[in-house]
Amino acid sequence: MTTLLSVNAGRAKRVAYTDAASGTTGIDKRPVDGPVRIESPGPNGVGASGVAGDDVCDLRYHGGADRAAYAFAREDLDRWERELGRELANGSFGENLTTAGLDVNGALIGERWRIGASLIVEVTGGRVPCRTFQGHLEERGIDPRGWVKRFTQAGRPGALLRVIEPGEVRAGDPVTVVHRPDHEITVAFLHRAATTERERLAETLVAAEWMESGLLAAARKHVEKYGS
Repeated sequence: MTTLLSVNAGRAKRVAYTDAASGTTGIDKRPVDGPVRIESPGPNGVGASGVAGDDVCDLRYHGGADRAAYAFAREDLDRWERELGRELANGSFGENLTTAGLDVNGALIGERWRIGASLIVEVTGGRVPCRTFQGHLEERGIDPRGWVKRFTQAGRPGALLRVIEPGEVRAGDPVTVVHRPDHEITVAFLHRAATTERERLAETLVAAEWMESGLLAAARKHVEKYGS
């Protein structure tokens, strides 16, 4: 069964390992009891998290309509548990939604999921790891050396989400794929093209109308410079 295992939120706290101008981060996300409303937070660079009670502190790279929430598969957390040799609770990677039974990285850009009774979200891209992510893991007792490279090369980035229809969700809600667009660009493919296989960025533009704006800008800039 495809299920939402937990809804996770984090409050801003001051840390030494972030590049955010505020010196704060909301990456330390923990499961939340009860129903949580998720809605579009407004434009990128202005809106923050779409998840009620969740803080986003660096609006350059996080939050906004294209990145209203972040989903990560429990199966991938389990795999990292084995590789890192320690327990990883839901929310450990800063995800808002921890899922089970859902092929998050195989989701198509523009694919839509219904979660619970009314929330519909749309996949826009995958996470690009950063210094804050690496520092967060170090704070949790994980040796972070080379973490950005290691996470990138693993090719399992989780999915950034746009809110199509707002709603309330809670742990245990079913997750259903309700639409898949007519192309073959998955979260994993877009992630590789944006990081380790940049010569393939031009191929991702068939999914341009659904892509997260930062990844879309990178793809268009690459095509302008090198052609298709």
